[in-house]
Amino acid sequence: MVRQGHSPTVRRRRLASELRRIREERGLTIDQVAAQLDWHATKLSRFETGRRAVQPSDVRALLAIYEIESGEHDALLALAREARQRGWWHAYGQAVPEWFEVYVGLESEASALHLYESEFVPGLLQTEDYIRAVHRAAQIRASEEEIDQRVAVRVARQKLLAGDGSLHLWVIVNEAAIRRPVGGIQTMRTQLEYLAESATRPNVTLQVLPFSVGAHPAMGGGFHILGFGPNDLDVVYIEYPTGTIYLEKQPEVERYTLMFDYLRAAALPTDASRALIMRAASELEE
Repeated sequence: MVRQGHSPTVRRRRLASELRRIREERGLTIDQVAAQLDWHATKLSRFETGRRAVQPSDVRALLAIYEIESGEHDALLALAREARQRGWWHAYGQAVPEWFEVYVGLESEASALHLYESEFVPGLLQTEDYIRAVHRAAQIRASEEEIDQRVAVRVARQKLLAGDGSLHLWVIVNEAAIRRPVGGIQTMRTQLEYLAESATRPNVTLQVLPFSVGAHPAMGGGFHILGFGPNDLDVVYIEYPTGTIYLEKQPEVERYTLMFDYLRAAALPTDASRALIMRAASELEE
């Protein structure tokens, strides 16, 4: 089950935020703290941005300088240990590339995911045949074994939508995503039927952005907004052919949140969206 335990990615991010907050409250700069520990300033900077895992011994050294009380001291050390645990996705080896580990870790503990996709059905709502077709198109040189592993990872991620305390997913898909026959007619028909069925789940909200809307703010491509509740800041995730971007600054997150609000206002209501998906499925011809 995907949600077993906690996501070390989220723990690392939370620890980084706490270390940065405490330093700033003490009125110290990164250079000042690094000099006291005989560290390079880049090392501390990477700790505070979550780009580098923090050893518990490093946390102890920092907390000694910050003169943290015992209760908070122990809590932060526990957070550092949890941040170094291996996530569930490590069992799949190279099927989860390093650049994607951060996203999978964040997704594993998000309470809400709002996303817009322009070209294909979102991964959490894909059938196995559709997943396979998408990977075959994108991973031109991948072997069948590698594709099988990637399919298995995506199917495992879909367990986020099952059970108590599951993720709430709000999806907006461009009409192009339900019109493009990925994997052939039968695969696409089955996918659309599954998509329409998924839209009836209590934790899934699905809307289609019809062609008739014309120009809109997200014509540059898809994006995901991952929400974590009051204890953590939201994150915007954007993927492109040669890499990924994570946006966490409040103005950046607010901009994408506004874009998503525009899209869901412009998109068809949920019932009309489901009807369009079923109509698209019925119009597919062998």
